[in-house]
Amino acid sequence: MARMGGSRHLKRLPSPAFWPIHRKEYVWVAKPRPGPHPIDRCLPLLLVLRDILGYAKTRKEAKRILAKGYVRVDGRVRRDEKFPVGLMDVVEIVPTNECFRVLPVPRRGLVLHRIGEDEKGFKLCRVERKVTVRGGHIQLGLHDGRNVLIRVEDPSNPPNGNYKTMNVLKMAIPKQEVLDIIRFEKGVLGLVIGGINAGRWGRIVEIEVQEGPYPAMVTLEDANGDRFQTIKEYVFPIGTDSPWVSLPG
Repeated sequence: MARMGGSRHLKRLPSPAFWPIHRKEYVWVAKPRPGPHPIDRCLPLLLVLRDILGYAKTRKEAKRILAKGYVRVDGRVRRDEKFPVGLMDVVEIVPTNECFRVLPVPRRGLVLHRIGEDEKGFKLCRVERKVTVRGGHIQLGLHDGRNVLIRVEDPSNPPNGNYKTMNVLKMAIPKQEVLDIIRFEKGVLGLVIGGINAGRWGRIVEIEVQEGPYPAMVTLEDANGDRFQTIKEYVFPIGTDSPWVSLPG
């Protein structure tokens, strides 16, 4: 019989370049399970505990830590060593009372940025999909795989444009309540999450929609006054006057 589905294993050589592992020391590495983030934009919990934070020296020790419920992701206990953590996820180590947010850094990919107690109760989620379901309610698909149902009292008079795609919701975790909204528009602060400028952030100066199959381009200006461009898909709004989350560096 033919094999169904993709491989459940991953060798170190083709693994994402930003993973902090030795490519030729061993052959295999833990492959993130299908879930909230794609494999090229996430880290398995095993690498987080063993190779990044150093709480475990071996895979066996990391599995014991996870089995005891010492690790929370977005406020929920995760015991799977291959569970993927990605952009804006909040990782909490219960015994040490440490909290980290997964953020991009220039030329280093995704890193765990230490945050305080005031930030661990929320995360920013970008709206990727928007559909109208039965009853006229709005269902939003977020970048981390969450689905949020926005109930509409009067289907003939739906809410304004707060729930457009590319807008960002400030979500309470783990309750999954919408606390605030950042619209994707000129003047807001945006974080670049992909491409050569990944990890840079600045104020959105211009949004240029191009004709044909070409993607829309966004021009941002950083704190030093330097301007740079990236495609619309790579821009993640993070605040209005100032960033709503602390950033590395």
